[in-house]
Amino acid sequence: MTSKSRNILGYIFSGLLGLLLLASAADKISGSAHSLQMGSSFGLSPETYRLLGLLEAASVLLFLWPRTGVLGTLLLSSYLGGAIATHLQHQQGILFPAGLEAFVWMTAIIRFPELRQRLLNQRLVASSPD
Repeated sequence: MTSKSRNILGYIFSGLLGLLLLASAADKISGSAHSLQMGSSFGLSPETYRLLGLLEAASVLLFLWPRTGVLGTLLLSSYLGGAIATHLQHQQGILFPAGLEAFVWMTAIIRFPELRQRLLNQRLVASSPD
């Protein structure tokens, strides 16, 4: 895969993740009826659920900003790991948060050469213009 196609794919995947997760965060922050019902099913107060929405939004913004993208990846991974644990604790399906976490890591490996190098044991090579 050329670096140009890797960049385009990274932008597309990042955009999809950003839209999905920012919509989720906005739902939590706004305190919609759906989010309040979901939060109460987990035993969370509306204030706590709103705080989770703020943390989710901050993590997504860090993920989308290239300079802080690796930090955002780690924070989103932690956030989604907590979502998986909460779903397990309340006997709910984990397919969606686990799939979302896998998609975050797949996108991060495409976007960030330093992660790709570390995780896939690849050498970093100077990129040539494609």
